[in-house]
Amino acid sequence: MSLTDSFDPEHVLALAREVLTIEARAIDALTLRLGEPLVEACRLCLASRGRLVVLGMGKSGHIGGKIAATLASTGSPAFFVNAGEASHGDLGMITGEDVVLMISNSGETPEIIAILPMIKRMGVPTIGLTGKADSTLARIATVNLDISVSQEACPLNLAPTASTTATLAMGDALAVALLASRGFTQEDFARSHPGGTLGRRLLLTVGELMHTGDAVPHVGPEASASAGLLEMTRRGLGMTAVVDDQHRLLGIFTDGDLRRALDRRIDVHDARMGELMTRGCRTIGAEALAAAAVELMQSHKINALLVVDDEQRLIGALNVHDLMRAGVM
Repeated sequence: MSLTDSFDPEHVLALAREVLTIEARAIDALTLRLGEPLVEACRLCLASRGRLVVLGMGKSGHIGGKIAATLASTGSPAFFVNAGEASHGDLGMITGEDVVLMISNSGETPEIIAILPMIKRMGVPTIGLTGKADSTLARIATVNLDISVSQEACPLNLAPTASTTATLAMGDALAVALLASRGFTQEDFARSHPGGTLGRRLLLTVGELMHTGDAVPHVGPEASASAGLLEMTRRGLGMTAVVDDQHRLLGIFTDGDLRRALDRRIDVHDARMGELMTRGCRTIGAEALAAAAVELMQSHKINALLVVDDEQRLIGALNVHDLMRAGVM
């Protein structure tokens, strides 16, 4: 009989649900143990003039790499060092101004215990992430964060599963607490993520995307509706601004305004743009982030924005297609 003959979909789903339930319980249990140790760990990191060095072995090492990456991208300079390599030269990467975060579920990982004396002699503060409060690492560390779990999600209770999930969650809790304590902003986050959609969303400004000069559709309030429609068609942004002689914005004329005019049986050949435009339209400044333009369009269910300066003079325009092409929508 092959393995597929004995395959039971319901049993597989039941096991998967049990794994997620056990791991969720492990994370829930962490919240009950949060207290002064986490606060002290944050104090150590915030007081450091160096970096946060994360050490781990095996599965804990893989989790440590992710924790270091999260810390580094959220305002806490950090990097990961394999504990096994640390005793073969990589210990030189640690300076007296750093803080060392050591991950060991047992608290007795030989590679970590072996380098603890050297790190202590350097006077470097240490943060332990252990699952055993009476372990060597937990006792020697400057502060220890309890990541113990009642059971692993592995049915043999052997493979690191719930314990690695709890460790990762504790690392995230530390990183986010530090982020908030440092006053880390969206702009700070963007500077460490300049590539991809995230960087574009957080770094691009309206001024970098907007149409300017002759590409901005605009007419005067005395222009006929037909002239306004011609301007809309020529510029291809689905609207036209209505401005005064000093180029100050008076209103906007869109496809919606045209439909409303036709519903009122207004003769669009004789009507003036000042009569048909929408006053008090939504605008944005050139220095605003493109992400803010997206939020404004979505919250007000509009497809285009006019860009004005501090004196309400028209300086640009953009629509949803410009934002989509830039990858911010």
